[in-house]
Amino acid sequence: MKVLLVASSGGHLTQLLWMREWWSAHDRSWVTFDDPHAREVLADERWVAAHHPTNRSALALARNLVLAERVLRREQPDLVVSTGAGVGVPFLWLGRRHGARTVFVEVFDRTERRSLTGRLVAPVVDVVVLQRAAQRRLYPRGVVLGPVR
Repeated sequence: MKVLLVASSGGHLTQLLWMREWWSAHDRSWVTFDDPHAREVLADERWVAAHHPTNRSALALARNLVLAERVLRREQPDLVVSTGAGVGVPFLWLGRRHGARTVFVEVFDRTERRSLTGRLVAPVVDVVVLQRAAQRRLYPRGVVLGPVR
């Protein structure tokens, strides 16, 4: 299976790295920000630098929509997985149009309100993965794969 893993650098990227046992068995490529952390942890991986800052930036969203179209066309993934934040939105929005299944993993600490990314992508992704049972009230159709607290 061809997998495209998309995340902002820092904690969002780290959450995807924690899934190594799963993604290491697949042909994969990554999209994240070009910073020292990403360069270090993805040194042996195929990856593309996304545009930032994405925090409520219409310009970065537009640039990343163009990037998503180009990367999805070139990589032709079977699955797009993102932990957010803003960089994941265009890849999840366009992923299904390119024939990929799409999965959004909501961050662990969101139990009171959906993240902005979650609000933007939940209606269009195939699956919203939750890391805590407490998140079920935010995403009634979400699938809990984390601890059951």
